[in-house]
Amino acid sequence: MTVSYVEREQANTETKAFYDKAEARFEMLLNIFKVFGHTPELGTVFTDSVMAMLKDGELDWVTKELIILKATHRNECQYCVVQHETLSKRLGISEDKIRDIEGDKYKSSSHFTDAEKALLDFTAQLGVDANRVPKELWDRLHKHFTEPQIVEAAYVITQYIAISKFGDALGVVLEPVFSGIDPMLHVPTHG
Repeated sequence: MTVSYVEREQANTETKAFYDKAEARFEMLLNIFKVFGHTPELGTVFTDSVMAMLKDGELDWVTKELIILKATHRNECQYCVVQHETLSKRLGISEDKIRDIEGDKYKSSSHFTDAEKALLDFTAQLGVDANRVPKELWDRLHKHFTEPQIVEAAYVITQYIAISKFGDALGVVLEPVFSGIDPMLHVPTHG
């Protein structure tokens, strides 16, 4: 960890308000939220944004979890991968499907629909170069998704790329409840 966590007993009123929301939703106060205890206004915005993404919207939550796993795995964020693998399994995504998100396995996997493959390709492309999404990929996205769904997908993907980099930059570590979990998606260790 490179910055301290603001524990509940140290938190001011504004911080406790977004802590309460996060804890109610996730059944615990995750360390990523405790980092935001240093900046309550940003913590409130972050909490509200995460709450808006982690539910059915233009895209269903399961589909969003697939692209979150792809984005955070590509960014080698152990914190994100372990938490979102756990959440994905709770939402009914099979372990085989989760494993096939790694690398390019999904492209030939029978566990994914053509629509899901298009979104995973979009996720990979946005992580590499968002300015050069090929026309062929745009065509596939428009074949399977409405424009509001594509906008939501792009938002979720880019936000989770940012969240994974934010958490890693600040050295946010997994909560004890996740200790001993060996992720299905391999994340190289650094340092």
